[in-house]
Parts: sequence; structure tokens; C-alpha cells
Amino acid sequence: MKLIGVDIGGSHISAAQVELKEGNAVFHHFHEADVNTFGEQNAIVSAWSKVILQAAGDSKDIQVGIAMPGPFNYEKGVSLIKDQGKMASLYQLSIKDLLVSSLGISSAQIEFTNDAEAFLKGESYAGAGKDFQNSIGLTLGTGLGSAIKVQEVVKDAKLWTAPFRDGIAEDYLGTSWFVKYAFGQFGIKISGVKDLLNKGFDSGVSKQIFATFGKTLGEFLFPYLIRLHSEGVVLGGKVSLASDHYLPTTQAYLERMGYPVIIKRSVLGEKSALIGACLSFV
Repeated sequence: MKLIGVDIGGSHISAAQVELKEGNAVFHHFHEADVNTFGEQNAIVSAWSKVILQAAGDSKDIQVGIAMPGPFNYEKGVSLIKDQGKMASLYQLSIKDLLVSSLGISSAQIEFTNDAEAFLKGESYAGAGKDFQNSIGLTLGTGLGSAIKVQEVVKDAKLWTAPFRDGIAEDYLGTSWFVKYAFGQFGIKISGVKDLLNKGFDSGVSKQIFATFGKTLGEFLFPYLIRLHSEGVVLGGKVSLASDHYLPTTQAYLERMGYPVIIKRSVLGEKSALIGACLSFV
């Protein structure tokens, strides 16, 4: 059977045939599309199915591994996402049953994995996490995704809701923090991290913002690294693309605290989740 890796987000889907060979992955027929998940259920499922079938080459002799954001019942394939606007029409519905019907395959041919888990599984199999026995994976973007790996076991860590300072971790480790901090400290309006790297942006200000974020990241990671005896950290998500600007501060903080670790940026990008979602069939 062909392995089809799928990564579903709030507004996007990507899928490809994934060929796994001894710690390496080859992708064929990669397809992606934007999806309006604020719409009704049939339109959403139809859009997802179209991309999956494109990747499959219309073959039904497939196993489909899907990386999906939470909250979600991954075993039963039921969406528990509500109050976020996106995917609201799918709340408490069996996405698995809807896709079985739409794709014309059996339920045994579809498996779901948490997207943060899939990211770390993929990077551990064929990417930046290959050399770590125990590691933490973080996806930094509009939200905070997290997973932990202990030996061969990878699990969603759900650290986005972890108490941190005067709020939760996601308040400090995503795009919204950069937007709020830039305006609150410097009176500058930005839409995201990209703006800090523009040629016309004050480099002194961007350095201060990145240094603050880097120290915050180190402060957040430190207790979990200690507790889990982690050897390294793998970063993904759009905020990780600017990691050269803040990781030196993160690593300096961890060194001062007596727990220096290797922190690597994803080498697979969005394709890490495609690999990780397929591994449940291997």
C-alpha cells in the first residue's frame, strides 16, 4: 500500500506520498491547498479529500496518516475543536467516517496523530531530532505546539496551557507576544516576526525584542529539560525561521542555569508532520 502523509491546519492542507527507508524519507506527488474551514462540513471535507486523492494519484490502495491539531479524539477520529471559529461545523463529528465516505476507503486505512507529535516523530525519524533519545519539540507560530520524546515514545505535551509567569506559555511563545511586546515597549505596530527582519526596521529594537524572547524561551524550557533529562530541542513553526536571532540568548541562559543543550531548527519544515503521521502504519 502507498503511504499518504497529510497535514491539516486551520486554513491549509498538504499531502504527499511518503516513502520511508531506514531513517530517510522520499516524497512524491506533493500537493497543498488553502481551505476555508469556517464553512460547512461538506465543503471542508471535500476540499481535504481532493488534495489527498491528488497525492494518492486516485489510488485506493493507500494508508492515510493525518496530522491534526487538537483538541481531537485521535483514536476515534472525532473533532473536539470549538470556540475557535475554524472547523466549528465539524465539532463532535467523526472526521474519520466523513473521509472514509469521501475517499471511498475503509476506516482501517486512516489514522490520526496530533500535529505536534507528528512534527517531532518526523524530525526524530529523518530530520533534526535523529540523534536525540530524549527531546522536546516545539512549534512556534500563531500558537504553541509541543511534544516530548522519551526513548521511542513521542507524546503531545500540551504545554501551551502550562502556567508561565502571569499567564500561560502560549501568551509568551507565539506571534502574538511579538506584536504586543513591540507595541507595548516601543510603540511600534508589527504583524509578526517577519517585520522585525525588514531592512527598514530599527535593528537595535529588533535585537532587544529577539533577546527578550530568547531569554523567555530559555526560562520556559529549563524546568522541562531538567525533568525529562532531555538531550536536545527541535524547533518548528514560522517563528523558528528567525531562530538565528534569538537562540544564542536562549542557549546562553541555559548555560548559565547549568543545563546547556543542543537546540536545532527543523530541517524538514512542514514535511516533518507528513512523515510523523505515517509512522503509525509502520
